Amino acid sequence: MKLRRIGLLRTSPIGHSRKLLLLDQSLTGCYACHNVSTDVGECAVSQDRCDLICIDAPRAEAIRARLLGEDGAWEAAERAKALSDPTRLTLAEALREGDELCVCDLSWIVGRSQNLVSHHLGALRSRGLVRSRKDGKMVMYSLTGAGSSLLSAVLGEARAGVGA
Repeated sequence: MKLRRIGLLRTSPIGHSRKLLLLDQSLTGCYACHNVSTDVGECAVSQDRCDLICIDAPRAEAIRARLLGEDGAWEAAERAKALSDPTRLTLAEALREGDELCVCDLSWIVGRSQNLVSHHLGALRSRGLVRSRKDGKMVMYSLTGAGSSLLSAVLGEARAGVGA
């Protein structure tokens, strides 16, 4: 696809918003003939891309500057993936309800073997979602702040979809 820069597009009557306007050359004629307004309404979209590329560069750059960097996004995605497993999600929920639990209790609660529970807790701990401490011969687990926040977000979305 060839794009060509055709100038700045004013999108407000006062002219405060200046956007960089790029057009897909194959659609230039069609757009110019049929779309004279920058007003946006509801319509069915057949593709997940714009036929007109109109970038509000200052706003887009300000947003980009506030986003996670590549390393931060990778770490956040890894934490989110940790709760994508049903057993780990159930373990995190049990820890939220029980505050601090040992592997024996968690194994009983989720109905899985202690070896499997220990493996999943290790995965959650390595991603900073749970913490552990030794109490005599037992290892006690609890959710971290990050684990609690992520769990709330995941369960909140799941519960909102159930009643919809």
